[in-house]
Amino acid sequence: MKLLDVVKLKCLWVSLGLGLIQLPALANMGMTEIAVPAGPVAAELVGPVTLFYPTLALEQTLAFGRMSMRVAAGAAPLQGNGRLVLLSHGSGGSPIVHSDLARALVEAGFVVAMPEHRADNYKDPSRPGPDSWKLRPAEMSRAIDAVAADARFAPWLKLDKVGAYGMSAGGHTVLSLAGGRWSPAGFRAHCEAHLEADFQACVGLTTQLNGGWLDGLKQWLARQVIAVKFADAQPQAYSDPRIAAVVAAVPAAADFDMSSFARPLIPLALVTARQDRWLHPQWHSDAVLEACGSEFERPQADDLRRPSPEGIKKGRGGPSLSCEWLADLPQAGHGALLSPLPPDLSGLLGELLNDPPGFERASLPALDRLIADFFIRHLF
Repeated sequence: MKLLDVVKLKCLWVSLGLGLIQLPALANMGMTEIAVPAGPVAAELVGPVTLFYPTLALEQTLAFGRMSMRVAAGAAPLQGNGRLVLLSHGSGGSPIVHSDLARALVEAGFVVAMPEHRADNYKDPSRPGPDSWKLRPAEMSRAIDAVAADARFAPWLKLDKVGAYGMSAGGHTVLSLAGGRWSPAGFRAHCEAHLEADFQACVGLTTQLNGGWLDGLKQWLARQVIAVKFADAQPQAYSDPRIAAVVAAVPAAADFDMSSFARPLIPLALVTARQDRWLHPQWHSDAVLEACGSEFERPQADDLRRPSPEGIKKGRGGPSLSCEWLADLPQAGHGALLSPLPPDLSGLLGELLNDPPGFERASLPALDRLIADFFIRHLF
């Protein structure tokens, strides 16, 4: 049987109301790395871009440190639905911790591209926070450029409407792409006002408050460092007309001028986790939802203890057609959006990322499908 015949047998037609989009059925997930092409800012943005994509090649289990995933490494791509979705990882992140979402997107026909954010990735976590946040949006643009320059993928993709998903610091990235304005001084102002309540967002993994006599000293030192390091009040803004819809999952957001979300430039969806102890929803995701006018009600105590069916409450769009509360995970912590979750996390990192009691990871495939559906709705 010819390859073309195999491809025809492996494809189905899905009606999206706006027309018919050809999506690969039963396709496997390929993975490869591509380099960022030369350009005026290439010296700043030199990390590779990891691609996940539909393929007919057989998958194999590949080990990545203590973790593994099934992919067809370096395989020939199969034509999908013609659209690209970018993934922006969190601080210290890697492609594997978002591979379950990538698979859901690939199964929907998308090509998925994840740039390695400079000095804020699993190889080099040396400069997280505002230093990275300033570079990240442009790194997403350069990832589109890299895909556009690759002869294996460019002919099959329309890059006039690209989606973008980000989690944690990656959520900050896509909020910028949706028109959000922020500044290091905005981060400082938040931490000066809410340091004790949002301590881990302000200091990261440096230390934690434990109710001991040193807590006062820790907060004093944190205020001194933050006041010096985050004095820049210059608003940071970025746009790329090719990016047409974004999903921000448990985003870092307290440093944004919330008025900039009153009318997002493009469709914006949020995924929230009620038990997030790293980026408390009150100061981050909930604040964005309230600013953009999404129909949003804070859960009552019972909602915090008792998850809805499948562990997910589907959100609702509000007065702004560009803002949507896509899903809320009542029992989930910050690490719920890492799938798979790195094993054997301990210490403060484990406290912040390990799943709280009562959270069921069996709910995550449904969330991944909601995210894929959001991009299907807005990229065609």
